[in-house]
Amino acid sequence: MSLTNTSRTLYRRLVTLLNYLQSPFLLFVRLYWGWQFWQSGWGKLQDISKPIGFFTDLGIPFPVFNAWFVASLECFGGILLFLGLASRLISIPLVVDMAVAYITADREALKSFFSEPGKFYAADPFTFLFAALLVMIFGPGLFSLDYLIARYVQNLRPVVAGVSQGL
Repeated sequence: MSLTNTSRTLYRRLVTLLNYLQSPFLLFVRLYWGWQFWQSGWGKLQDISKPIGFFTDLGIPFPVFNAWFVASLECFGGILLFLGLASRLISIPLVVDMAVAYITADREALKSFFSEPGKFYAADPFTFLFAALLVMIFGPGLFSLDYLIARYVQNLRPVVAGVSQGL
């Protein structure tokens, strides 16, 4: 066996092994950051006057409505993320939420994206944004309610097709 063939074989095995780690990694991301989103939202809901005041100080329009909206989104979105239910769908508003947090509350960190990247990724919204983007792009993985529901629906298709054909 040549060095080239051995390298290809080893590389394919490495890729196969790493592919097996995708779903456990996505499970970890969903569990950890779903919990963090829930805690953040729940904390806001417990004393909604603080986020309302903060949003008012930032000049965010309709601070009362937006505080309730963000707190509810983070709380219930975190639960959905944690469970892996409607994961990609809930990730979209969570990404928008964190982008708005950068624009309004961490503008200096956002401006330093290229000049001082450390400042950008040290800002509070970064890891929340990154986790939501991971789930939005790669999905929730095999260990999720989304996967179980998709599998269940896929198994129903032959039954539904048989019934619609009169079988």
